[in-house]
Amino acid sequence: MSRQHFGTDGVRGRVGRGPIVPEFGLRLGHAAGRVLRAAGLQRPTVLVGKDTRVSGYMLEAALECGFAASGCDVVLVGPLPTPGVAYLTRALRLDLGVVISASHNPYEDNGIKFFSAGGSKLPDSWEAEVEAALPSAEGCVPSEQLGKARRLDDAAGRYIEFCKSTFPNHLTLKGLRLVVDCAHGAAYQIAPAVFHELGADVIAIGAQPDGFNINHEVGATAPDALIRAVRANRADYGIALDGDADRLQLVDRHGRLFNGDELLYLLAMDRHPPGVVGTLMTNLAVERALRAAGMEFVRAAVGDRYVLEELLCRGWQLGGEGSGHILLLDRHTTGDGIVAALQMLEMVVRTGRSLVEQLAAVELFPQTLLNVRLTPGTDWRSHAGFSRAHADVQACLDGHGRVLIRPSGTEPVLRIMVEHADPALGRRCAQQLADALRQP
Repeated sequence: MSRQHFGTDGVRGRVGRGPIVPEFGLRLGHAAGRVLRAAGLQRPTVLVGKDTRVSGYMLEAALECGFAASGCDVVLVGPLPTPGVAYLTRALRLDLGVVISASHNPYEDNGIKFFSAGGSKLPDSWEAEVEAALPSAEGCVPSEQLGKARRLDDAAGRYIEFCKSTFPNHLTLKGLRLVVDCAHGAAYQIAPAVFHELGADVIAIGAQPDGFNINHEVGATAPDALIRAVRANRADYGIALDGDADRLQLVDRHGRLFNGDELLYLLAMDRHPPGVVGTLMTNLAVERALRAAGMEFVRAAVGDRYVLEELLCRGWQLGGEGSGHILLLDRHTTGDGIVAALQMLEMVVRTGRSLVEQLAAVELFPQTLLNVRLTPGTDWRSHAGFSRAHADVQACLDGHGRVLIRPSGTEPVLRIMVEHADPALGRRCAQQLADALRQP
């Protein structure tokens, strides 16, 4: 069955437009509950968490109603990072975790994503089952089978202790001054507490959510606020999370920003695993450096769920994306910005070396990214002029650079990325491809 509502990270869209409307939330909860019961679970229990968007109240109530109508009990935890929902679902031996969040998007958007009983993102096949159940998701089970709902009051405290447990007991963050940017999101109460309780002097920013300011000029997708705060407070490091706290950006005392590709490289060089999973967008310099160090490197499709699938398939533990999704499967079952930050700080404390020092051996290749809007009916794969330009660009790069052509999954746009040590050459090649595509 084709996927009508689920994208690469659950269901997402603009609030007030389908599918992010209350009636769909009710049907989605009902359909997911029916899928759980069809799998043989007689009285499934579902954990529901959310970020700080004002629309979270509406969707939380709709999902609660849908699950209860299908015969599922519901545990509500309120604002909690996405990886916190994954952890508690697993720790409490529940049957499903649900997160109401649009991650790094503005407050006008929202979304719904699911986690398995083991705390991992569910496969496409499970989402297809839910899609198939949506048309008939109505009514309710007999009164004696209806679900109940309760709130878990100590959810934040439980998750704080879990995050702290991923940091070695014999080490401390005492002596470090940290700026923690919570993006006015789900980690606003949790992240500052984690780093403070491990000994750091913490300055929190982006920690005053009002339902409308999530990710607004703060957080992992807007790191300028963090850079300014680190410099103003003379902090050692700055930590930026996004709205649901599953991605990370780091800044050092000089305002130097470390992206996800660099963090992945640093963790790999510190741990030396047999293999590492990146994505189609991971910088070529990282791949070459890891291979030179004796590690295998594999690229997955863009999206942390696909990185996870590749890790599980190969039995590896470390993967990530340039956006800051870092997966450390020896620490957590899903990407976790707080846990990833703790592993980076542990490395700094243990080695006594700054991140810049540890990154000295690799320099990322500049990437040129262009979005070319396609006219309706354009088949870029059979475009003769584009094919010729692509061959010319590959010959020009001569194996010392990389071209990635990727159609958007949400709009009629072709994304062109050219990567080369010479940024001017990369820009010329990307523009050559874009110009060729615009010609009939």
